[in-house]
Amino acid sequence: MKLKRLLIVAVALIGSVVIANAQENNTDEDSKYAVEMVKAGTKAPNFQLKTVDGKSFKLSSLKGKVVVLDFWASWCPDCRKDAPNIVRMYREFKDKGVVFVGVSFDTEKANWEKAIEKYGMEYTAVSELKKMRESTIAKQYGVKWIPAMVVIDKKGNVVLSTVLSEKVEKKLTELTATKH
Repeated sequence: MKLKRLLIVAVALIGSVVIANAQENNTDEDSKYAVEMVKAGTKAPNFQLKTVDGKSFKLSSLKGKVVVLDFWASWCPDCRKDAPNIVRMYREFKDKGVVFVGVSFDTEKANWEKAIEKYGMEYTAVSELKKMRESTIAKQYGVKWIPAMVVIDKKGNVVLSTVLSEKVEKKLTELTATKH
């Protein structure tokens, strides 16, 4: 009888630990989806891509500004869900010296253009028009999952790599806070 009771208690304890651990791991999706992304403290890899209107764009042209790279695609359900929040952040922070650059993994230009128009993405949009796994910029930034965002400080250093837009907003608030 004591052995049976001890076994029940042991199973209950193990179950509690497993559940608690699972809940803890699920609280931050970055630990699952942003593991391979470029790390904070590293120099942001420069790139040159075409904008939606065919012009050449270089990340290095934004030196001295805080930059948010928003990796997305029109076919991505989570990206479509997050798009209004990204546009809202752009509007909130654009007058505070923050530049947003949407980096699309669309392969069809027409789909890319429609999504930009549909979601009112008024910021710079660039793409290689390649699948994520074939994209040079995805490799440079370690992007394996979208949506994903990278925040770069005025010195050109990565300060945040995440799949969570709320973390971007918090970081931008910190970076744009007036210092007295």
